Amino acid sequence: MCPGEPAEVTPRLLREWPLPAAGSSKYQRGRVLVIGGAAGSAGAVQLAGLAALRVGAGHLSLAVAEPAAVAVAVATPEAGVTGLTVDEAGSVLPNGLRRLEESLGNADALVLGPGLNSPELTREVVARVLSMTGPYVHLVIDAFAIGALADLPPLSDSLAARIVLTPNDGEAELLLQRQLDDAEIIPDVVEIATRYRSVVACRDVIAHPDGRRWRVSVGHSGLATSGSGDVLAGALGGLLARGADPAQAACWAKYLHAAAGERLAARIGKIGFLAREILDELPQVLNELS
Repeated sequence: MCPGEPAEVTPRLLREWPLPAAGSSKYQRGRVLVIGGAAGSAGAVQLAGLAALRVGAGHLSLAVAEPAAVAVAVATPEAGVTGLTVDEAGSVLPNGLRRLEESLGNADALVLGPGLNSPELTREVVARVLSMTGPYVHLVIDAFAIGALADLPPLSDSLAARIVLTPNDGEAELLLQRQLDDAEIIPDVVEIATRYRSVVACRDVIAHPDGRRWRVSVGHSGLATSGSGDVLAGALGGLLARGADPAQAACWAKYLHAAAGERLAARIGKIGFLAREILDELPQVLNELS
């Protein structure tokens, strides 16, 4: 682990670490596939997908529970939508993932997990998706999909290097198989990054498995609202699809998300703004930084 304090993510740091130039066509700007969305929580996939477009990705595909697929397609005309088979409770089943074989081969970035709701089935879904993912696809693993990693065989080095994990406290504890140290979160985030050999974004800390660490000090408590994490995961996926490496995408996405929250807090109030409202702020913050 590198000594000293984490590097502070500031506008200056980001401007000195510019994102890859956006391509001239939607395919050159990157293809994003978001997989998740049980029948009762398909909106999480929509939020993530729209966030990916808001940070500049060019092409969006969504995969959600079949009972919700038509509604999501109508509500998200910017995306192609695939329905996935479900059980009686509306949870996504792994056997329907064969419908995504072509999309998984063509995607530049995959966001896996928003809106999944069954720990046992999610474990099977994650295992199946990881086995189907192409050798050049970058991945954001989010929500229930994160907890599934603790019960799966270790990731290959080549796959782990293309992954960003976005755990909340509970999911981080599943990965560590112990409680977090609330007094000092950095060593725990570094341990997760080292153990899973992937970039990790947890709370305000980003850690790389090589020991590099960053901290995002901007942001607002109003971001602790339903759907906010889905927006962050989608923004990460969009930046990965544009060609950012995992650490760069994590630092940029965390800052964009936090700065968007600050703008909303100033305009709407410290609490009470909605995750969907974060989406509209992302391009403005991105433009200011660029």
